[in-house]
Amino acid sequence: MTMSRRRFIGSAAAISLGFTGLGCASSQIAKGIDPELDFGFQPLVDDPDGIIALPPGFSYRIFSRSGESMSDGLFVPARHDGMATFPGPDGMTLLVRNHEITASGDPAQGAFGADMALLNRIDRDLLYDPGNGRPPALGGTTTLLYDTVNQRLVSHHLSLGGTLVNCAGGPTPWGSWITCEEIVSEAEAGFTREHGYNFEVLAGQTGLQRAEPLKEMGRFKHEAVAVHPASGIVYQTEDLGDGLLYRFIPNVPGHLSRGGRLQALGVVDQPSLDTRNWESQGVPTRTRMATTWIDLDEVHSPNDDLRHRGFAAGAARFARGEGIFYGERDGSGEVYIACTNGGTARKGQIWTYRPSPFEGTAQEGSSPGSLELFVEPNDGTIIENADNLCVAPWGDLIVCEDGTGDDYLLGITPEGDIYKLAHDLNGTGEFAGCCFSPDGSTLFVNKQVDGWTLAITGPWGTRT
Repeated sequence: MTMSRRRFIGSAAAISLGFTGLGCASSQIAKGIDPELDFGFQPLVDDPDGIIALPPGFSYRIFSRSGESMSDGLFVPARHDGMATFPGPDGMTLLVRNHEITASGDPAQGAFGADMALLNRIDRDLLYDPGNGRPPALGGTTTLLYDTVNQRLVSHHLSLGGTLVNCAGGPTPWGSWITCEEIVSEAEAGFTREHGYNFEVLAGQTGLQRAEPLKEMGRFKHEAVAVHPASGIVYQTEDLGDGLLYRFIPNVPGHLSRGGRLQALGVVDQPSLDTRNWESQGVPTRTRMATTWIDLDEVHSPNDDLRHRGFAAGAARFARGEGIFYGERDGSGEVYIACTNGGTARKGQIWTYRPSPFEGTAQEGSSPGSLELFVEPNDGTIIENADNLCVAPWGDLIVCEDGTGDDYLLGITPEGDIYKLAHDLNGTGEFAGCCFSPDGSTLFVNKQVDGWTLAITGPWGTRT
């Protein structure tokens, strides 16, 4: 059994979570019962290879490692990050995966080799930023085909290139992945294009796709997106300590390149609300607040001041918005948002946004959406710096911790109970890109520093 720092050690720690299910959790603790035995999986078992600890009966497989040769003859790029799955041919799974390579990244981290010898294998015009007398921008995405029945990688190839710091993103209902640049930079230092945009990658398309920026979605330090299926509206996070939560209302749902309207979230009767709770618990947990959306102009933001202008206009401020995911439970949809360093201890928050029945329409004002602070532990032994997240097939939230050197994958039940799902044993962090295969059999997750993708399988139905 892995005896880790992630123990509930008293009801005071549990009460700080602010969940509706805490009465149950607190009583279990008082009885000396480990809560993860009652609402999670069995306690984690150490891995003899020292990679990750998992519950009994679970196993993992590492594939598509950084530096390996791909099916297109290029190398697997480094720094695996956000990722999503899609139904593939013959019941297999397509994954689209980000690579968070910076402007100063070593060419060896890219797909073309340390000496760029493989650059001649592609049409350089397909890259967003091919460089100017230097290597192109080395970020982008790869697309993988994985057979979950036989647990094997079938193929992988470069699907988008010439971008920078592709951190997270999100899947769309129409079968694409929106990859986000977590940077705002100018055409300088050998680059030919300004950066800070989203790009769309069709999951089922083979080969390298032309990289076209979705400029009307805004230019800022993007992190992740989630799509409201009924309206096609795209919610966006901004990874800055004074960032906003945005939504993009497309002119034509499902066709983001045709433009639309960018807005920032505000709270009714609390203009320019600071949700970070850095100094005190200004925003309590488990309190629903009616929301409003504020139109933004100059969304290309040449001065990188979109968040400042939005806050001045009444938008709420968030503490490093990172992972975001749309999920449905009992016929009701919610957007889950991880704010990595919210709370007085700056250990992170998880918010939920409940869309209006009339989301994005003129009727929204009479029946607005709502925002709720779902989790704010202020205790690194419970959750530390939540980042990417997803909703599991059984309805729990799966959360990646970010780069503490002692990282976990955590589960959070709809009732608010927290359990451990995996533990990084080799200390390289960070977990990223958690997502389930369409058949529900396999949890995929990346270990960014190692440059590995893992497929985790086991008796998922045994969570009690």
